[in-house]
Amino acid sequence: MAHERLSPRQKMIGMMYLVLTAMLALNVSKEAVEAFKKVDKGLTKTIANYAAKNSILYENFDKAAQTNPAKAGPARDKAIDIKQRADELFNYMQDLKIQIITTREGKDTPAVKGKEVDIEEVKFIDDNNVPSEILIGANENGKAHDLKALIASFRDDMIGIVGGKNISIEESLKSIFNTSDGLDKSGEKEKWENLNFQLLPLVAVITILSKMQVDVRNAETDVLNFLYEQIDARSYKFNKIFSLVTTNSTYVMQGNEYEAQVFISATDTTQAPVITIGNYKTTANADGTFKYEMTGDYSTLPLDETGKGVYKARASAVGQKTWGGLITMKSPDGSLVSYPVKGNYTVGESNVVVSPTAMNVLYRGIPNPIDISVPGVGPDKVKVGMKNGTISKGQVKNYKGEIFPGTWVAEPSVDPPAPNAQIIVTAEINGKQTPLAPREFRVRDIPSPVASFAQKQGEGTVSRSEILAQEACFAVLKDFDFDLRFTVTEFTLSYDDKGFNVSEASTSNRINEKQKTALTKLTRGKKLYVEKVKAIGPDKKIRDLAPIIITVN
Repeated sequence: MAHERLSPRQKMIGMMYLVLTAMLALNVSKEAVEAFKKVDKGLTKTIANYAAKNSILYENFDKAAQTNPAKAGPARDKAIDIKQRADELFNYMQDLKIQIITTREGKDTPAVKGKEVDIEEVKFIDDNNVPSEILIGANENGKAHDLKALIASFRDDMIGIVGGKNISIEESLKSIFNTSDGLDKSGEKEKWENLNFQLLPLVAVITILSKMQVDVRNAETDVLNFLYEQIDARSYKFNKIFSLVTTNSTYVMQGNEYEAQVFISATDTTQAPVITIGNYKTTANADGTFKYEMTGDYSTLPLDETGKGVYKARASAVGQKTWGGLITMKSPDGSLVSYPVKGNYTVGESNVVVSPTAMNVLYRGIPNPIDISVPGVGPDKVKVGMKNGTISKGQVKNYKGEIFPGTWVAEPSVDPPAPNAQIIVTAEINGKQTPLAPREFRVRDIPSPVASFAQKQGEGTVSRSEILAQEACFAVLKDFDFDLRFTVTEFTLSYDDKGFNVSEASTSNRINEKQKTALTKLTRGKKLYVEKVKAIGPDKKIRDLAPIIITVN
């Protein structure tokens, strides 16, 4: 039991357990045996108390997860794992107690009622043969060996959940569930199994197992309490809330719409963030999070009275401008946490603004949205043409299905392909058609997608059952703004089986019957190759995609 959390009653039970063990070792009177019964009955009540407390904790996890699934859901899932592990070890110990009693007294003994043990009903209370036969065994291959392994596994799993965030709990777990071999009374090295169970009378073994069960429930409580506290451990506290309005532009041409984002923001006036502008590097941590650090020269933004940084830059040159940096502040646990921030803006000439809505290039084979406007001139007074392509009014959707705000759609020439294209604008100014400076764009092919099978690209590990559930191979265009669809036209599934190559091809994106049959013969540890993948996109070009290597789990 975790010493720093024991009640006076629990401490007394522990002392009685130690004293009675010593007395039994000296073969004292039957009174010591009867006293051991009282200790076991006290331990049984303590187990029931812990079970009731833990039941309330699990209900708290469920309520927290229902209220805020994103925040408390992962903790609730870990709590379920804790319960499964604790119940597994507890029930194994209970089964050992039942096996020892029924082996000595028969299956009809009144001492065993279902899964419960009544120590008062045990007749052969001082038998020391059956417990040793079951737990130690003739060749030291008894069930105490398995019990030791289960205890060590439970201990390591609980320590892993604490993860170095509470040294007191971790040290308690290491002490309570210490399965190291030790020294006997003569100073000779002895195995953990023999030190705990060899040649002890039945009542002592039952009480020792009950004490171990108390340790399991106590450890379960400690780790659950720790886990529940972690739900809010990294929650930020704010003492000032204010409204905020942001917009891409305060200048709107007649006939267009003004759009603004309105939301509530919060800040902590007791600590100001540090906002640095410049280049930064990103490093992946082992737990899946990321670490951000500034590199090279950088500057710190001044803050206004609400704690907001104010970024200013002189528009000295025409073109697309990007900037970024880190916002660093102290988290609730005292550590410094950095969040990346990025921004961009376009600097245009005073007479015309022509900029692509989603990117600074045009792609062959698809419609590209373009915003075209002339300050002070209505859209009905603007004429647009294109060199090395065609341009017309229309709408284009991005990968989210949202309509780009561009009022024009440009389509570069495909045959023959040109490396560049020009947008030519003529505006009616003061009743006169005035040609404006043309704007040149780079023209590129649509990037190739990547093959995807069982939601894996490149390499990955997938369970055998998930592989067998697959119906098709897909082509995914990653990190691309347009809503484009690629279709797999053929692919091959293959793997090595006892030195022979098993390979089946499909002439569509669907898994055919031969491939399904081949997949059923896959075993864990083998590598499945999804290769010779071809896909076609909206530009009608056939693409050869990189293979996928999947390790079957």
